[in-house]
Amino acid sequence: MSNPRTSSGLPNQLFIDGRFVDAADGDTLASINPHDNSVLVDVAMAGAVDVDRAVAAAHRAFPAWRNLPAAERGRILLKAADLIESQAEELARVESLDTGHPIRDSRLIDVPRTAMTFRYFAGMADKVQGDQIPVDAGFLNYTLREPLGVVGQVVPWNFPLMFTGWKLAPALAAGNCVVMKPAELTPLSSLLIAALLAEAGIPAGVVNVLPGLGTVAGQAIAEHPGIAKISFTGSTATGRRIVQASAGNLKKVQLELGGKGANIVFEDADLTAAVNGAAFASFHNQGQACIAGSRLVLHESIADAFLEKFIALARSIRLGNPLDPDTEMGPLTSALHRDRVLGYVEIALSQGGELLSGGRSPRGELAAGCYVEPTVVRAASWRDRIAQEEVFGPFVTVLTFRNDEEALEIANGTEYGLGGGLWTRDLQRAHRFARELHSGMVWVNCYKRVNPASPFGGNGMSGYGREMGFEVMREYTQVKSVWINVDAKIPPHYPR
Repeated sequence: MSNPRTSSGLPNQLFIDGRFVDAADGDTLASINPHDNSVLVDVAMAGAVDVDRAVAAAHRAFPAWRNLPAAERGRILLKAADLIESQAEELARVESLDTGHPIRDSRLIDVPRTAMTFRYFAGMADKVQGDQIPVDAGFLNYTLREPLGVVGQVVPWNFPLMFTGWKLAPALAAGNCVVMKPAELTPLSSLLIAALLAEAGIPAGVVNVLPGLGTVAGQAIAEHPGIAKISFTGSTATGRRIVQASAGNLKKVQLELGGKGANIVFEDADLTAAVNGAAFASFHNQGQACIAGSRLVLHESIADAFLEKFIALARSIRLGNPLDPDTEMGPLTSALHRDRVLGYVEIALSQGGELLSGGRSPRGELAAGCYVEPTVVRAASWRDRIAQEEVFGPFVTVLTFRNDEEALEIANGTEYGLGGGLWTRDLQRAHRFARELHSGMVWVNCYKRVNPASPFGGNGMSGYGREMGFEVMREYTQVKSVWINVDAKIPPHYPR
C-alpha cells in the first residue's frame, strides 16, 4: 500500500484496489478548514472512469471475500476496531480539522462510536442465518441470506467518520464489497479508515473510497450497472435523484434523509434535565444532524420558565477553534452552509417570528470562520417555513401547545419522520406518544441516543431502510429459498 499522506500528514488520494492513487483525470478539490477557511490539502476528485475502476476491483475481490469464513471477516473488522482506537488522537484531530467538530466531541463521541460500530458488526459477521420453513410433508424448505455483491455508499459531511463506520462495517460483515463516496467537503477521515482497514488485512478491492462531487462520482455510483445497492445519507432532494438514477438496473436503495425532529416538553417534565437535553439535541455538532431536536415544542404553562433557562444556556456555549479542548461548539462545515443557516433568520422574521437569541455570526477572531451563534427563534405558527424546513444548523424553532392532542398535531405536522423526543413523568403518555409519533425513532426523557445494536432510520421524506442493529444486516443481504425433496416416494411434480 502506498503512503496515503502528504507532507501535511493528511490523505489526498483515492483508494482503489488496495492502493492510494490519483484521479484518472487529475482533478482535485481543496479540503477547507471551516475554522478559518484555510486550505488543509488538495484532495483527488473521482470521475466516472475512477468509479468504473473501483467497481471492477470490487467485483474481482467479491468471490473470495464472500467465501471467506464469516468468523475470519469478523476478525479483520475486530482488528480494524483496535487500530481505530490506537489511532484515536489522529482520527479525532483530522475529523475536527475537516468538519469543525469540537475536538472533545471527536475524541469522546465520534472515534469511540466508530470503533464500537466495527466491533459490534465484527461480532455480527457469523450470526447471519436463515430459517427452516414448515411446508408440505416430504419437503425441506430453508432460506439462505447471501451478500448482495458490490454496494455503493455515500457518506454525508456532518459526521463523516461515524457514518463511514455505520456503512462499511455491516456491509463488510455481510460479505459485500464496497465503493464508497465520502462528501467532497469532508473526505479525510474516510480515507484514513481505508488505510486502517488495509492495515487490518482487508483484501485489495474489497473497500474502495472515492472522494468526488455528488453530481459526478455520486451520479456514476447511483447509475452504475455493476452496483447492486446504494446506501445514501444526505438531503431529501438528493435522495430523490438517487432513486431515479438507480432505476437502470433496479438496484436496492437505502435512504437516510432529512429530519425536523420535535422535542416535546410537557408540564410535568424535569425542567433541568429537559433544558440540558434540549441543548444537546439542538446544538451538538452545531445542529448539523438529521436527528436534531430542531423544533422545541413546549407546554404553554412552562414555556417561559423553560426558555429563561434554555436561552441562558445557549448564550453560555463556548464557540471557538475546534482544536481547543475548551470549545463547546465549532464552526459550520462550510461558508455556503453558514450563509444558508443565517438566511433562515430573515425568513423567520418575514413570517412574524421572534428572534429570542443569537441569529448572527460572532465578531472578532472567529469572524473569518464559518461560525453561527446558537440561535433560538419563536415561530408564529407551526406551519411556518422555519417549523417545516430542515435548517441543519444551530437554529431552534420554539412552538407552544395547550394539550396532548395539539402537541401530537404539531409533532406530526411535517413531511419528515426521522426522530423525535418527549420529556414527561407520565408513563402512559410516554408510551402513547411513542406509538403515535410518525417517527422512526423516539426518545423519552433523553434525545439523540444511538447504539450499533439499535436500528436507525425514518419514514416519509426521511427515507426508508435502516442503519444499525440486525435490521441493517437484512439491508445488506438477500434471501434465497431452497426446496429439497426428502421423500423418494413423492414425485417431483404435482399430481396430474
